[in-house]
Amino acid sequence: MTTAARLRAVPSLTGDAPAFDPRDAPADPVALFLSWLDDALDRCVAEPLAMTLATVDSAGMPDARTLILKDVSEWGWAFAGNRGSAKGMQLAGRPRAALAFWWQPLMRAVRVRGRVVEATAEESAADLAARSRSARARISPGEWMLWRVVPERVEFWQGRPDRDHVRLIYRRQDRAWVHGVERAETTGDIEEQR
Repeated sequence: MTTAARLRAVPSLTGDAPAFDPRDAPADPVALFLSWLDDALDRCVAEPLAMTLATVDSAGMPDARTLILKDVSEWGWAFAGNRGSAKGMQLAGRPRAALAFWWQPLMRAVRVRGRVVEATAEESAADLAARSRSARARISPGEWMLWRVVPERVEFWQGRPDRDHVRLIYRRQDRAWVHGVERAETTGDIEEQR
């Protein structure tokens, strides 16, 4: 059996998709994200705060790693790390990033894209202080940084066993959010909802 055939034989989308009607989606993507996160927590999804952070290095090469979500609010999705790490240097040079969450048992994914801003020194210090003593041992306070992805686009993907997946896209327009369902048969056309 070829590798491709072996991979094709592995079942996918084996979760239990909750009901989701995008017409009932709130105007703000943060509210929907928190609702979906609550669903993941209520259903004991493993590692619901784990997310993939994608950045780009100085040569334009994409880079990705798994981190833990620290906070989400109207100011963005927060994560932390060492300023001198690869992600820290990449964000200093190109302060834009993407996040991806995958909650397999719910057949749900969330993607967030936008610019990255540094939190205040006080917020970064508070995040460092909240870590365990062993996790703080080799980090100086000035090197620990809390960043936020300030979203320009947030996508909520609800998988379905029949493969008729729902993709709800929020896009920032001026200071407001516009959202709508992306039709599968097109390349990015949105049926807008307010």
